[in-house]
Amino acid sequence: MCGIVGYIGGQAATPILIDGLTQLEYRGYDSAGIAVIGPSGARRVRSVGRVRDLEATLPKRLAGKVGIGHTRWATHGAPSEANAHPQADASQRVFVVHNGIIDNARALRAGLEADGVELTSDTDTEAIAHLIARTAADTLEEAVLATVARLTGTYALAVLDTAHPDRIVVARNGSPLIIGIGDHEMFIASDVSAVVRHTTQVVHLDDGECATVTAGGFHLFTADADHVGKTATTVEMTAAELELGNHRHFMLKEILEQPYSLERMLTGRLDERFATARLDGLNLDPQALRRFKRVKILGCGSAYYMGQLGAQLIEELARVPADAEPASEFRYRNPLIEPDTLYVAVSQSGETADTAFAVQEVKRKGGTIVGLVNVVGSTIAREVSGGVYLHAGPEVAVASTKANTHMAVGFALLALALGRVRDLSITDGTRIVKALKELPRQIGEIVADGDKVVEAAELLATAPSLFFIGRVRGYPTAREGAQKFKEISYRHAEAYQTSELKHGPLALISPELPTVAIVPDDELLDRNIGALHEISARGGEIVAITHHGVEVDARLVIRVPKTEPELDPILLMIPTQLLAYHAALALGENIDKPRNLAKSVTVE
Repeated sequence: MCGIVGYIGGQAATPILIDGLTQLEYRGYDSAGIAVIGPSGARRVRSVGRVRDLEATLPKRLAGKVGIGHTRWATHGAPSEANAHPQADASQRVFVVHNGIIDNARALRAGLEADGVELTSDTDTEAIAHLIARTAADTLEEAVLATVARLTGTYALAVLDTAHPDRIVVARNGSPLIIGIGDHEMFIASDVSAVVRHTTQVVHLDDGECATVTAGGFHLFTADADHVGKTATTVEMTAAELELGNHRHFMLKEILEQPYSLERMLTGRLDERFATARLDGLNLDPQALRRFKRVKILGCGSAYYMGQLGAQLIEELARVPADAEPASEFRYRNPLIEPDTLYVAVSQSGETADTAFAVQEVKRKGGTIVGLVNVVGSTIAREVSGGVYLHAGPEVAVASTKANTHMAVGFALLALALGRVRDLSITDGTRIVKALKELPRQIGEIVADGDKVVEAAELLATAPSLFFIGRVRGYPTAREGAQKFKEISYRHAEAYQTSELKHGPLALISPELPTVAIVPDDELLDRNIGALHEISARGGEIVAITHHGVEVDARLVIRVPKTEPELDPILLMIPTQLLAYHAALALGENIDKPRNLAKSVTVE
């Protein structure tokens, strides 16, 4: 959620820190700051608001070739300059940036105050800076180890000490942190997007690891080992992929990229000869796949809704009981982990803290868990025993679109692979393979024909509240549509199963509360149309998303191409992305950076 950057080398640190923080803006934040050690000592500058606000307050000359920076999303204490990072000790010798939450911060702060320390912020991070400065350790590394041993919770830390100006010491537990390797210069970041302009060689820290980073390299260590061997990996992302180009917003850019990104994702994964999906990354052979009697999918937010869609696909194609639940709740109910259940963790960033903790719970109890993630080398990707990379490419807008579509297609591939080692016939397998190959072209048709979507979005934008409804296959699509709409338009949107309307929600139907109805041309079409008549009879306005040739009673109708029934929800979801975008555009909202939200939720 927050962002960390760091630099040490031969260049001026400030421009690199500001650029890195700018690249991390999409993660969500409310304040920003940097600290730089130069010839005349350390300087710290902090500001509430955007990185550009911080940049405007920088002194004209902020010399120094080593520094750290941070974008903060408030947890302990309101957004303010005093609560912004970097935090420092009383003597301004030690500076710390921190992602995560320290659970025992109250006790640590109380102990410091009892010792006469005057705290100047409400943050948990300030306590870390004071603790490091107050240790009797001879080295900064020993001081950091002694301090993290006292911390309970999650953290990614980068520490500057004016007494050791030739290094940055970093530590990780439960929050992502990487080291970027340059030519006689090194970079630190919480996300590869902050360093990809400078290097494609990165090292991912694991929980419990620390590192000393100097201009000449890095040295990994833990509380138990002085040296931890680790090789760098190559980042697939390019700086060009993070550029907005000719598009008005990243969200629109990413919606329009879906035909091309999906074609890339499917390349080499469709086996037409055996009518199945090739998912070698699962590290599960056909015999292993056959032994699973149940599938449990874990995700948060939109990933959870795509997990619901995936569970339906798996049950339909593989005839294996499957369900999805929020990863944020999973480990707190002491779940039963079954040896014959395949657990699937789904996350765009691969760093979603709740999902990563759920993965650890499954592993701790001996379960088999694989991942559907978009970021190679991410925490979840490294924790699971195998998986399916989504290959959606970078996604900058906070509201996820193309990654969600890739999740849905990833579940279709998994369902196909599971089905073909069971009872899914080669005829049905061939039908699904052919339909998957057509998806990129069909999505291209949808995003190219947006006039009706714009008209519908402008209608919906004026409503204070609205329903999204869908039945069986259409319900996860409705849930995701409501999520997108509320995320960026700030209009209340609620999803219901169409069949549940008459069990309570129908009482709210009125001309002031419109309904977006997902109406696939399938075996439930007549029942869905009947529900729309019930809404119309009570004066409700309807925007219907359906297939060509379907006659519906609605104010506006958005049509998509027909695919196989199992895959219909994927195509029906694309207009909901465009509805949310154009509604937010009509309302003049900040589409790529909605308030109170973060792209990668790395705290519980």
